[in-house]
Amino acid sequence: MTTRKAIAAAALFALNMAIACTITYAIITHVLAPFVDKSDDLLGGMWAVVATVFVFRDTRVHTFSAGVARLAATTLSIVLCLLYLLIFPFSGLGMAAVIGLGTFVIMLLGRPDDIITTGITTAVVLVVARISPENAWHQPLLRFADTLVGIAVGVSYRWIGAYAFFHAVGARVR
Repeated sequence: MTTRKAIAAAALFALNMAIACTITYAIITHVLAPFVDKSDDLLGGMWAVVATVFVFRDTRVHTFSAGVARLAATTLSIVLCLLYLLIFPFSGLGMAAVIGLGTFVIMLLGRPDDIITTGITTAVVLVVARISPENAWHQPLLRFADTLVGIAVGVSYRWIGAYAFFHAVGARVR
């Protein structure tokens, strides 16, 4: 049976995540708005929120570790996508090649758990570049900025929020 304390902690954790996602979305959609099309602005907000959700974990240590993993996988993907888009236009075969190369490099770096994030990031960035082919090479840079904001807000809010919310319910800060 779930205790009241566990229910309160779960509710406050969920509220913490929702607040972090709101902050992330607001930062990206207000900061990027003057510089990019509305579709890039909205995509950026969504992508930043995905990064926040990805790193927001049950403990502060797990959150930090997830932030490092997300940063490593995203950085590799962004570099590969940028190099690809500076040389070639989007193609399905090219996307598959970049995903394969990213997988190979991540394996060599000893980070097999990051294959999923590297592959997803590569697919999203390259398909979005195909949807908006004018200045396609901007997409990796924009999505990298979105991800950095999402990671930063998710990790910092999880650490700061943990103290405030978990102390409010008398739970141990993890």
